[in-house]
Amino acid sequence: MPDPAPSDIGSGSSWAPEQLRALSDAIEIEVSTSRREGGLSRWTPIWVVVAGAAVFVRTWHRRDTGWYGSAVRSGAARIRVGDASIDVIVGGVGDTDAATVDTAYRKKYGDLAARSMVTAEAAASTLRLTPRAD
Repeated sequence: MPDPAPSDIGSGSSWAPEQLRALSDAIEIEVSTSRREGGLSRWTPIWVVVAGAAVFVRTWHRRDTGWYGSAVRSGAARIRVGDASIDVIVGGVGDTDAATVDTAYRKKYGDLAARSMVTAEAAASTLRLTPRAD
């Protein structure tokens, strides 16, 4: 079954403009996921990009384990940007709009630094984060 298109993922709310600015300005955010035995996992720093009004993250390794595997399995995570913690819906978009997300990574992190995040393998791991509606 193919990955869903971004518009087909979850039912969250929209990002507020100040949240998008904070995410766009942050070099790294932190992510935590639910643990099988309860509670949240340790915070893990990850890169994040904003394209339009959408927020995307990727991994370049360990797809079935760690924060990425847990987020994909549960469809949820908590992110921390600055002092704010936000519960999010996590949806896999794969390489849908890969060029747009690749461009956002290159623009934010530079061609050299973003090199491992704009490969076909990394693009296939693209997740869209949407704030969970309360």
